[in-house]
Amino acid sequence: MRGDLMRMIAVDAMGGDYAPEEIVKGAVDAVISDGIGVILVGSEKQVREELRKYSYPDNLISVVHASESIGMGEHPAKSVRRKKDASLVVAARLVKSGQAAAFVSAGNTGAMMAASLFELGRIPGIERPGIATVLPCPDGLPRVLIDSGANADAKARQLVQFAYLGSAFAKSVLKIEDPRVALLSVGSESSKGNEVVIEAHQLLQDAGDLNFAGNVESRELMTAGVDVVVCDGFVGNITLKAVEGIATALMGMIKEELTKNPLRAFGGILVKPGLKEMAKKMDYSEYGGAPLLGVNGISIICHGTSRARAVKNAVHYAHQAVTSDLLGMMRRGLE
Repeated sequence: MRGDLMRMIAVDAMGGDYAPEEIVKGAVDAVISDGIGVILVGSEKQVREELRKYSYPDNLISVVHASESIGMGEHPAKSVRRKKDASLVVAARLVKSGQAAAFVSAGNTGAMMAASLFELGRIPGIERPGIATVLPCPDGLPRVLIDSGANADAKARQLVQFAYLGSAFAKSVLKIEDPRVALLSVGSESSKGNEVVIEAHQLLQDAGDLNFAGNVESRELMTAGVDVVVCDGFVGNITLKAVEGIATALMGMIKEELTKNPLRAFGGILVKPGLKEMAKKMDYSEYGGAPLLGVNGISIICHGTSRARAVKNAVHYAHQAVTSDLLGMMRRGLE
């Protein structure tokens, strides 16, 4: 194995709808543009066939063979236990053994979480890990939503743990000095919400080492002056998909209206640069992936439809998490 192992990022080359072509291309792009070392994990024959298409520094790319892969429709935990040589399992194992500093996959999300838990374990003090998704907001400032899909149910104390994890992530990776943390609820008052949210509000208010800003409603998600928004994975996943769906529909409606007649089409040419910039802000591929926070290692989960640009950004994201000592900051925050 060549390159700086402590900074190498393991990439599941067989995970995602466009694997291995787009995954390998994205990894190579990260190597060329950012000088990040990667370990591509998957069918060695297929991976090397893809690598032959590109020129890159030999010392920054290694290939580790994995004879199996886990499909999107397979049962996550059962597949991880049964397929010991699956590409995403092998990638997680490389992090556990210290041969890689982080791993990235656009494969089966449930299997990614299961492999992260089985191979890496939890950070002491964490009962359940949470997925932290960076929301693209109109003001251009990143906002973290945690949990965005790992846990359908969560207890009040677990929401507090998510708050600590999200705050550590915002500090280390997003470089926000004193992140403001909010709880997603149906009203700004402390008495609003279900029993779990009300209890979590009180616990967060009592946590003197968190910059707790109270509750926010979903309509304030993109505009509230907070940095971390906490919720359970059921609420978070619905919220995230609603935001993605509305953004896609809105851009489609704007495009349709601007091309209805020649006069509007001319006006559309004038506003096209602004619309492109807005679409870029709302594009999930800008960040590439979402970290699974709370496991004892850096694990980045990508969208299943990720193409090369998203993979490249996810690798960069993983490298940034390593160099900014995200894992150490989470551990210290939970002490």
